[in-house]
Amino acid sequence: MVASTFVESGGERILIDPIAPSLDCIGLWDRLDSRPPTMAVVTMPDHVRDIDMFFAQHSVEAYGPMFFFRDQVPDTDLKPVTAGTELPGRLMPLYDARGRAETPIYFPEHRTIVFGDALTEHGGELRVWDSPWHKEREIPALREMLILPFERVIVSHFTDSPIHSRSDFEKALTLPPFRWNSR
Repeated sequence: MVASTFVESGGERILIDPIAPSLDCIGLWDRLDSRPPTMAVVTMPDHVRDIDMFFAQHSVEAYGPMFFFRDQVPDTDLKPVTAGTELPGRLMPLYDARGRAETPIYFPEHRTIVFGDALTEHGGELRVWDSPWHKEREIPALREMLILPFERVIVSHFTDSPIHSRSDFEKALTLPPFRWNSR
């Protein structure tokens, strides 16, 4: 499954990697309309999927990567998300070192980090997604995140649950990387 995340933080109502719910999810559309998002954040280039629709429907303040795949350039003008800066809602973009232009987002108010693709869950186990620089860059950058007082991580791609604990994150750093063929 693929999911987006909705969170309230620092007076903002924020969609992370927004995905439009199907038309039969009337309840979700009603919830979004009753408390519309005030901003949207795209964590990586290939997660721009439905940002234009949410921008048009809710006039959200939109943030995202500075670069996109040529066949996935949004019409919405996204303000850049850069690791080490602070966004409205007290969001803190983080550096993940994978070289795929992903910027995980830390919510200090909720002690939660939201990831685009750096981590995934398969069969109930949180795993770090493979990259060519797994040991050299990715794992050290993810270990740096352990200095933050987070309690939860939320992932976009999962089979059972998108929400995991800090100890799940710590364990994932010790496991072999997830590869599609390793399922």
